Amino acid sequence: MIEMVRILLLIALAAAALTTLSLALAWWMQPGRRLERAMVRALGPELEAVAISLAEGRAAGLDFETGQVCVLWDRGASGLVYGFDEIAGAEMIVDGHVVARVQRGEQRRALDVMAPDAEAVTLRLMFDDPRNPEFELTLWDALKPTETGSPAEAMRLGRRWLSHVEALLKLPMAPRQSERSAHD
Repeated sequence: MIEMVRILLLIALAAAALTTLSLALAWWMQPGRRLERAMVRALGPELEAVAISLAEGRAAGLDFETGQVCVLWDRGASGLVYGFDEIAGAEMIVDGHVVARVQRGEQRRALDVMAPDAEAVTLRLMFDDPRNPEFELTLWDALKPTETGSPAEAMRLGRRWLSHVEALLKLPMAPRQSERSAHD
């Protein structure tokens, strides 16, 4: 009888350990946590601006300390890091229409439309990269869960990103790393 109780306790203990391990693994592998870890690996822990789309498995982050922007996709498995001098501009797209834009060499097209009932709000980052010239991140989608809780919150996040990009475009252009190494 005591042997049977001991076996049942060992089985219960093993089941509890496996349950705890699987819960910890599920927590660790959550898409949001994976994206955050990938962003920290790429840019470091002190990010000034981050936008995440869990439904798409995409994220973007700015680090003013290193002068870099990181874009991630495939739940953080793939991504690119650009220098601030490689940013060509940004747009905010609401329901398929560009409602605000900042672009190098152009006047800012300010956000003059607020859409509290928007179906989709997307941030498009544009880069001086022929292979990957743009990166789109859905900030709000009425059909999918997003990090932002409403179209208005998504519009505020998009406007903040446009302001960051506009400020970055006004910075004096530093020579790119490849240009510096070519002249050394």
